[in-house]
Amino acid sequence: MDGGRRSRAENGRPYEERDWPESSLLGRLGPADRNHLLTLGARVPYPADRVLMREAERTDHVLILLRGLVKVTGHADDDRDALLAVRMRGDLLGELAALDGQPRSATVTTCGPLVTQSVTRAEFLACLRDRPRIAHAVNQSVVAKLRAANTHRVNFIGCDAATRLARVLHHLAMTYGEPDGNDGAVIRWPITQPELATLAGASEPSVQKALRRLREEGVVTTGYRSIRVEGLARLKSIAFPDP
Repeated sequence: MDGGRRSRAENGRPYEERDWPESSLLGRLGPADRNHLLTLGARVPYPADRVLMREAERTDHVLILLRGLVKVTGHADDDRDALLAVRMRGDLLGELAALDGQPRSATVTTCGPLVTQSVTRAEFLACLRDRPRIAHAVNQSVVAKLRAANTHRVNFIGCDAATRLARVLHHLAMTYGEPDGNDGAVIRWPITQPELATLAGASEPSVQKALRRLREEGVVTTGYRSIRVEGLARLKSIAFPDP
């Protein structure tokens, strides 16, 4: 990538003309505001397993994901890295530190090759000041992340480990998975069993047992840096059983 305004995506179209997920920041913006945002800063590619932002560091730029996935982790009291979220193309990263000037609240690591738009804090804040619709979309994005975190907590109240794991896998497959067949999906990025346990709010042995059962029942298969859901309908019925 050379940082030009019309860099080509893997489908041959400019990034500015791609279809962005509706839930992402870029998906919330109209063409004019989206294109304006993408003229800021510089386009930067990153390899897999690269830390883009580190918890507690004092950097304040923001990144807009143009291609690829990242995982967001936080350091827990028991000295483990807890997986907090996954972000995909069109999402904004680092906006909290840019908005309040405080240290980074989490670590962001690439899950594969990645392309971002890197924007300085000064450019970002000026854009929010001059473009009210972009500022509104950023506010919506922040609120959506908070709501998703709250929903995640509430959905796990009273559930056993197997149900929690099924809900995590169903969410990941529906949000980040690639359709595969009539009722399948593949999650093509590395997620460890400790990270699954963190997302499911369960112990690692409990998640290992639940995952083994899902494999034995043919609901999922696991491979190198990927998880394949063989039947989304079956997984959903386990994640959200009828009352």
